[in-house]
Amino acid sequence: MYDKTNLFARIISGEVPSTKVFEDDKVIAINDRYPAAPVHVLVMPRGEYKSFHDFSVKAPPEEIAHFFKVVQEIAVKLGLETSGYRLIANHGADASQTISHFHVHLLGKKRLGPLISGDTYHQTNG
Repeated sequence: MYDKTNLFARIISGEVPSTKVFEDDKVIAINDRYPAAPVHVLVMPRGEYKSFHDFSVKAPPEEIAHFFKVVQEIAVKLGLETSGYRLIANHGADASQTISHFHVHLLGKKRLGPLISGDTYHQTNG
C-alpha cells in the first residue's frame, strides 16, 4: 500500500518546500538537498508509485514514456548530454531505497567513477 505521508508525496503536494527544476501535470523534478554531484536532481512521477517495479507494472505506457522523455529533457536542459550523466533508481531494501515513492537520481557535472566499487566488475566483464 502506498504511504501518502512519505516525503516525496509531501513535496509533490506542496506541503514540504523544494527547489523545482521541472514540473508538469505528470512529473516533478527537484534538486536533491544532499547532492552527491554538482548536478543531483530527483525526478519523480506525481502518481502514487512505490518503486520502479510498481511504476512499470501500474503506470500506463504513455505515462512511462513521458516520464523518461522528461528525464532526457532535464539532462539536456542542464547540459549533461555531452559530458555524460548517471541515472539511479533504487528498488527495495537491498538497494537501500529509503523513500517509498518511485524516483530516479540524475547525477552529473563530475566524473562519477565506477558504479560497482573497486572496478572489479569492469575488469572481469569488460
